[in-house]
Amino acid sequence: MPTKMFSCLPFLKYLLLGLLFFFTNLSIPNAIAAPLPELWSRWQSHDPTSTQVVDKIVWNKLLNKYLVTNHSSGINLFRYGKVSTEDRKKLSEYIGYLQQVLVSILNNEEQKAYWINLYNALTVKTILDHYPVKSILDIDISPGFFSNGPWGAKLLTIEGEKVSLNDIEHRILRPIFNDNRIHYAVNCASIGCPNLQQEAFTTKNMDVLLEKGAYAYINSPRGAQIVKGRLHVSSIYKWFKVDFGGSNESVVKHLLQYSEGELAEALRNYNKGFNYDYDWSLNKQD
Repeated sequence: MPTKMFSCLPFLKYLLLGLLFFFTNLSIPNAIAAPLPELWSRWQSHDPTSTQVVDKIVWNKLLNKYLVTNHSSGINLFRYGKVSTEDRKKLSEYIGYLQQVLVSILNNEEQKAYWINLYNALTVKTILDHYPVKSILDIDISPGFFSNGPWGAKLLTIEGEKVSLNDIEHRILRPIFNDNRIHYAVNCASIGCPNLQQEAFTTKNMDVLLEKGAYAYINSPRGAQIVKGRLHVSSIYKWFKVDFGGSNESVVKHLLQYSEGELAEALRNYNKGFNYDYDWSLNKQD
């Protein structure tokens, strides 16, 4: 081999490593902004006069049985490793039932509860289907060479449409309901995520659970904290900044709605930058 080619090998090696690092980080949700809300108008149809209620009994029973809500960390943890074969089957059947629901004929609030519960139930099922895993990021089933996680995979068929977790969050929930508290409702099975609530969302408890989720998250170190005069916040407020007003100032204003004590005091006159963080470790307790 010519001497010049030997001399190029170190350069090529580091070039390839650099490209690998660059593209790998592009695929990690911490490294890029989340998708913008992009309306899937197909799901705007609803019947305001409908009184039909989607069954939530199975999901409630599974949450009551496997969700740990009294952990000292304040984080609701799921006992994925303890879920029985019978309960795995029940969860699969429940998600099958949800796919048969005629969503378009529900009223708007029942639709909102439906999509949140479906998102959370499907996330738990996806973890169980690949368990044990250290992080949901390890479940690389989304289409695309540089994809990361399960969010882009079309795992559902609803009213004849193929639907992914990304579709539910970014094309349905965010643009149709225009409620930034949804980010405290949908759970990505990670320590850094707002808590998975211990009961299914309904039209009656919707506002209470959304407020509860926002309050608990913002007043935890995962959501917001002041460290040496600097505001450290969840990467949620970076990825979805557009949903919280689009600026640091609007994010602080949102945080002030729910913060208390020393955090609230520090936020009232806060005008510095943010530090962002997110823990993608699985929210498990076995």
